[in-house]
Amino acid sequence: MSLISAFRPRSTRSTSLRHRPPARQRRAARRPEHEREGDDDAHSIITPSKHTPKAIRVLRGSISAGGPLRPFRLVKQDIVNLRRRYVSDWTLFNQLVFASAVYVFFTNLLPGITFASDLYVLTGKSWGTIEVVFSTGLCGIIFSLLSIQPLTILGVTGPFSVLAENIYALCEEDFKVPFLPFMAWSLIHAAWLHYVLAIINAHDWTMRYVTTFATEIFSLLNSIIYFHKAIQELERAHDYLSFAAFLYAVMGAVGTMLLAIFLSTAESWRPLFHRYIRMGLAEYAAAISITLFIGLPYIGELADLDKMTLAVSHSFKPTSPDRDKFIVEFWTLPVGWVFAAIIPGIIITILFFFDHEVSSIICTIDRYGTKKPGGFAWDIILLGTTTALCGILGIPPANGLLPQAPLHSESLMHSEFEQRTVVVDGDEKVETHEVKRVYEQRWSSFLHAGAILLFVSPPFMKVLGLTPTSVLAGLFMFMGEQSLSVNPILYRTFYLLTPPSELPPLPASLAKRETPLESNLNPNPNNTNTNTTTTTHNRTNPPSYLPIHLYTLLQIITTVIIFIVTLTRGAPAFPVLIVALVPFRLLVMNRWWPREVLRFVDAWACREGTPEDDEDAAEKGREESCGGVCSDTGDGVGGGVFPARVDEPGMELQDLGDGGSSRYGVDHGREVMDRVEGRGDGRAVESRDAGQDWVELGFRMREDEELGRSVDGR
Repeated sequence: MSLISAFRPRSTRSTSLRHRPPARQRRAARRPEHEREGDDDAHSIITPSKHTPKAIRVLRGSISAGGPLRPFRLVKQDIVNLRRRYVSDWTLFNQLVFASAVYVFFTNLLPGITFASDLYVLTGKSWGTIEVVFSTGLCGIIFSLLSIQPLTILGVTGPFSVLAENIYALCEEDFKVPFLPFMAWSLIHAAWLHYVLAIINAHDWTMRYVTTFATEIFSLLNSIIYFHKAIQELERAHDYLSFAAFLYAVMGAVGTMLLAIFLSTAESWRPLFHRYIRMGLAEYAAAISITLFIGLPYIGELADLDKMTLAVSHSFKPTSPDRDKFIVEFWTLPVGWVFAAIIPGIIITILFFFDHEVSSIICTIDRYGTKKPGGFAWDIILLGTTTALCGILGIPPANGLLPQAPLHSESLMHSEFEQRTVVVDGDEKVETHEVKRVYEQRWSSFLHAGAILLFVSPPFMKVLGLTPTSVLAGLFMFMGEQSLSVNPILYRTFYLLTPPSELPPLPASLAKRETPLESNLNPNPNNTNTNTTTTTHNRTNPPSYLPIHLYTLLQIITTVIIFIVTLTRGAPAFPVLIVALVPFRLLVMNRWWPREVLRFVDAWACREGTPEDDEDAAEKGREESCGGVCSDTGDGVGGGVFPARVDEPGMELQDLGDGGSSRYGVDHGREVMDRVEGRGDGRAVESRDAGQDWVELGFRMREDEELGRSVDGR
């Protein structure tokens, strides 16, 4: 009973229900309580629903069962999935898993301690090698044991190193407060902000709008930071070493990179060497190159050259001479600065949330054929916990790494044979196909993190002290090259440098449509025969690469601008610029570029399709809802500022394949439908989850999260 009806006479309150038809009463009884709350006073002139603001009604619907903001919805789903996959994650172990652990050990430890050398100088010795190693190993162990996505690799990242160095400068030069307590409170604030994001299912209403436009820029930014750090290491070597030693340092850095790249291609050396030798060289390429160039400076006459090696601790204690234990007295910070630390806490949260989600998504994309469900909300809670723990211990926090996370998945790729059911001329046939898939397990993450954690002990720390910084610079260049080599921006940049006659042909859907006015003004420009058969459609010109080139240039220029910001006093704000790319792509770029060009070069980062596909589906739904009598608003495809009109004559939107992203054409749409119906055409797997009782991730309006399956039992 509502509050208003409680103040009415009893007869008034009962009349509205007494005279209802029985069928209506039965329908009302089946409706949810919040929907029939106002039905008790149906004859009321003033009802509560009329006075409820629209924003409150929308919020109430969002937090109701199945709503996108329903608290703990994704957390419950992730916990159920974690329980169902956990045992199977530990039952798989083989030589490839061990080789992957060794590979990730080197590609995670050495870049981390290279960042440590930067942090040692630029944070006034507050953080050094032992702090970075301790953080990487500790957070890696926690995630390998408890996370729902063990393929994600954690470590101290380049963007956070840049952020921490600038926060230290602000604390020392402007704020006049101690760095470690202020950073501890910043990380504590970042922790509870992570919890809030996980509780309100932030993944569903944030990352679902992220496209590859932003992720490619972020990946390119990471590559540039790697190359920049390598140059910084060589600059320090130039200031510290003699000229001859500096020349050898440059040779060592370049040699480390080139040898690692060369050995990583060993699989293609066939028929040279035995297959297992080629496989071993490829899997341990980075380890072999690093070990070789660490040992070379200590052999023969090279041992007499000056060397610049890592500064390490000789006991298990912090690097700073002012500290004797791994606990920060964060409670001594003045209260005003405790609240001021919320601002960098928000910036760290934005960076970590975006970075970790992107790395988790990239290491589980369809290319790797993952079967088990990933998770985001539970891992964000875990990330917040490790972030606060690192702040209290006075060590830099770790989060998802790029490109180490996708490189981890690459190192676990193997071939499998699976059976697919295909339909040929109405007959179902079972065919065997070879597919590439990643080993989904926890051993490689656990072993590499455990090995890293061993290096906080004095004997292993002395081994790290033998590492020349030139080798670290070479490894940075190798990591930058590996990250850059899989970035689509690189290949589209090559197109910029390629003569138009040598460029591959573009899809016909990107062709510019010639208007009737243009056709009349230039009816026969080449004096060709005009008696050829014509159609009623507008004539099309060949597709142009110009909009694609401008799109690529925008990505490069944006990345350069963000990188320049990281070199200024405004560096702490650069994560905000990265996040701002998301609304910029969705709200601004569709006014500048033709829709079909954006459909061709961009896509959703976390789900199938493109923003333009969703717009087409929404428009089609509106047309169906109004029975085909809606006003004609045109073809719905904005021409943009850069002309490359899109539709080929006779091609309708539904011809692009309603079942999938139209950037792949009709075949892709059929492939998606085949997956749904359990069929395949030689490319589509019958079902990625066949034989697995996993709870699928994703937003569903009618989802029973506690049971992990849909309400209707499907």
